[in-house]
Amino acid sequence: MSMRRIVGPEILDGLAADDPAARRSRRDLRRVHRAMGTRTILRRALHRTTASIPDNRPLRVLELGAGDGNLMLGVAHALAPAWPRVELTLLDRQALVSLEMIENYARLGWNVVEQVADALEWAASATDSLPNGNEPARWDLIVANLFLHHFEGTQLALLLNSITARSNGFFACEPRRNWISLAGSHLAGLIGAGAVTREDAVLSVHAGFRDKELTTLWPAVHDEWRIHEYSAGLFSHCLHAERVGRP
Repeated sequence: MSMRRIVGPEILDGLAADDPAARRSRRDLRRVHRAMGTRTILRRALHRTTASIPDNRPLRVLELGAGDGNLMLGVAHALAPAWPRVELTLLDRQALVSLEMIENYARLGWNVVEQVADALEWAASATDSLPNGNEPARWDLIVANLFLHHFEGTQLALLLNSITARSNGFFACEPRRNWISLAGSHLAGLIGAGAVTREDAVLSVHAGFRDKELTTLWPAVHDEWRIHEYSAGLFSHCLHAERVGRP
């Protein structure tokens, strides 16, 4: 029996950044990422993009729905030897990136800019620029972790269209929508998750992806992109796309 995809509002998305329940849930997310193996999945996927690193300028990376930047920092530690110069934009609708976090990235040679914006507004804007303000915003790589599942229909189409127009590569790690993941989501309390995370975990699985659903939604001409959609670990579903002929 297959599970129909159902997208509903998650509790954390409706909480203020300084709400104690929101702070608790963001800490819980670090446990969730460890349980899902997100950091390892992301690191392995991004290692495969090293062939496209430009040699005349820093690599430009954008993370959508980046939160406080902690997940990508762990990946940066592993990638820094291969990616010594990175301009990383952390985009989230709440200002969550601390000065300490930015300094941690700087020690690795990564320059971080926090962009506080709604992802849909970002996707709808065609006039924004890179942090230096000198050229239109375009990234070598855009990353999204546990983010795309918040959207469906025209909103998801808008995001994917903007991603393909503004990047040469994209990687997403999302909840896998199946009965094993659903059972795991109901056990989130076993890793110390609070009430908000326990409820949101179940909602996330119902809104997750499976099979080739994201490939089917990919708006670009497939001949222009090399697309790999696959399951990873017990609970994750991934999409890795790279432009074949970089403009």
